[in-house]
Amino acid sequence: MKNILVPVGSSKNAISHLQYAVDFAEAFNAKLFIVQVYNVYTKAGTMIRVDDIIQRESKAFLDDLVSKIDQKNVEIIVKTLKGKLVDTLELACKAANVDLVLIEPRTNSIKDEVYLGKTSGKIVKQMDVPALIIPEGYKFSPVKTILMAVKSAIIKKEDALNPLLDVKNKFDATLNLLLVKTPFYNEGDFEIKEELNSIVSRVIKSGNATTFQGVLEHFQSNNPDMLCVVRRKRGFFVKKWEKSTILKKDFFSKVPVLVLSGLK
Repeated sequence: MKNILVPVGSSKNAISHLQYAVDFAEAFNAKLFIVQVYNVYTKAGTMIRVDDIIQRESKAFLDDLVSKIDQKNVEIIVKTLKGKLVDTLELACKAANVDLVLIEPRTNSIKDEVYLGKTSGKIVKQMDVPALIIPEGYKFSPVKTILMAVKSAIIKKEDALNPLLDVKNKFDATLNLLLVKTPFYNEGDFEIKEELNSIVSRVIKSGNATTFQGVLEHFQSNNPDMLCVVRRKRGFFVKKWEKSTILKKDFFSKVPVLVLSGLK
């Protein structure tokens, strides 16, 4: 894991989130890209473009945030990017060969019942880059136990497990695999190939209406420091996150959530 991107919004949790990002990047000796995306505006009734002003204010805002954190020995690159959120971030990820996007649950939502706000939800749902969701105020510490919850263990996508392997190997973490049999179960979904089986310490099978319900049932007994789930074209994440905003009653985690970008 060499390049990590952190989109920054206007949340009050920004400094805490950036400090976690720096600490996490230091553990992997990775480069950290801190970015803010803004749209292009034209002042009503005039031909004066104000995007230059927005760009300067956005850059000053990011520089101020970065000045308030312990940067340690991490190489940090601060950028302001113009364009639509997801499209612009995807271009940035390709240009910088980003391995992981670190996001905070809520960037500007003040509603307590919200887990992922509209912006964060869009990033997790629409981007193809693996993401790590960091709970508000969460302080970095080495990951000791990972709980990976899936409804299908089939792996076809090359390098899909790389972010998980990076975290597991870096911290010598224990990986427990939770296979959740939902009403959408297909024959062969629980066949674990060597690539995954070789890194798993324990396999748990559960029958639940949804993957998240399976996580709720087995979370306490596994007591993980990180939850790993999979973004699929069809399934749990698409259903729960099709409106971008995600409520805590639908999905919530007090520990970081690693979202892999599809195994198939």
